[in-house]
Amino acid sequence: MDSFTQIALGIATAELLAGKKLQNKTFLYGAILGTIPDLDIVVGKFMSDVDGVAIHRGLSHSLLFFAFLSPILGLVISKIEKDKINFKSASILAFWCLATHVFLDLFTSWGTQILWPLEYRFALKTIFVIDPLYTIPLIISLIFVWKNRDNFIRRKQLIRGLAISSSYLLLTCVLKLFAVYKFENALQNQNLAFQKLIVKTTAFNCILWNANVATSKGYYLADYSLFDSQPIIFTFYPKNKELEEKLVNSYDFQQLKKISEGWYLVSEQNHRIYFNDLRFGLLNDNPENPQFAFSYQMIPMSDGIYWAEEIPKANRDGKALLKKIFTRLKGN
Repeated sequence: MDSFTQIALGIATAELLAGKKLQNKTFLYGAILGTIPDLDIVVGKFMSDVDGVAIHRGLSHSLLFFAFLSPILGLVISKIEKDKINFKSASILAFWCLATHVFLDLFTSWGTQILWPLEYRFALKTIFVIDPLYTIPLIISLIFVWKNRDNFIRRKQLIRGLAISSSYLLLTCVLKLFAVYKFENALQNQNLAFQKLIVKTTAFNCILWNANVATSKGYYLADYSLFDSQPIIFTFYPKNKELEEKLVNSYDFQQLKKISEGWYLVSEQNHRIYFNDLRFGLLNDNPENPQFAFSYQMIPMSDGIYWAEEIPKANRDGKALLKKIFTRLKGN
C-alpha cells in the first residue's frame, strides 16, 4: 500500500497496543515502524531497474526479518521511553507495527514474500495500492484519538476506525469471489478453454475487476463491472514465442519472468522489444498496439544479452488510465 496508508495503520497499531502508556507518542513510533518495511524501495534506487523491483516486498517484508528486528527496535524504544514502556512491550509493539504493514500488502496485486526465504509471493489482489475507502476511516479515527486524552474514548474511536477499514477489506474479498464466478461462468458460456485465471481489482475502486486468462497460445484479457448488463468480452493477445527466443539468455529477462510470476507478454514496436507485466492492466484496448501499465524496454547490449529499462510513466498515461477505469466501471 501507499506510504500514507501504512503510516496510518502503523499509528493505529501502536495506539491499540501502547496508547495508554505512550499517549500521542504512538503517532511518532507508529509512523516510523509502519514505514520501515518499504525502505527496500530506497535500497532499490541504487540498483538496476530489474534488481530494484526484484527485492521489493522480499526480505524486508518477511516475518523472519521482523522477528530479528523487533527486539532491536524494542530495546531502542524501551531505552527512550524507560519510564513508560518495558522491553517486552516495546518489542511486541515493534513486531505488530511491522507485521500489519505486510498483512495489508497481502491484499494488493504485488506479491509479498512474507515467508522469506521461500520464494512464493502471496497476493490476494482485492485492493489497489491506493484505496481511499480503506484509508479514510483510519484517518478520521486517528484525528479523534489525537484530540482526546481520555484512554477509553481514544480506544473506542480507534476500534471503530479499524473495524470499518477491516470490514471494507472483507467486503473486497467477497466481491472478488463474485467477480471470479462471473469470469469463470463467461469463459464456460463462450467455450474458452484456459490453463490459469487471475482476477484483480482496478485503481481506486472495488467495482471494476480485471481478469487475465492464460492459454497455451496467449492470454485473454477482460473487464467486469458490478454494474455490467452485457456479457463479458474477452480480448486475445497472442504469445510471441519468436521474440522470447531472442531473450532467453538475458539475465534481466529471466528475472522479470520471476517477478511477473509468469504473467507477461513480449511485444515489438518500431523494432524495439518490450517486456510487459500483465498483472497491472492496460493503458489502452488496442490488441494490435497494446500499452501496458508496467513495461520494460529490452535494450540489446551484445549477442543474446539484453538490458531491461522500465518505461517511465507519463502524466497523460495516468490520466488516460483513470478516465478509462471510471468510464468503464459505470457498466457496459
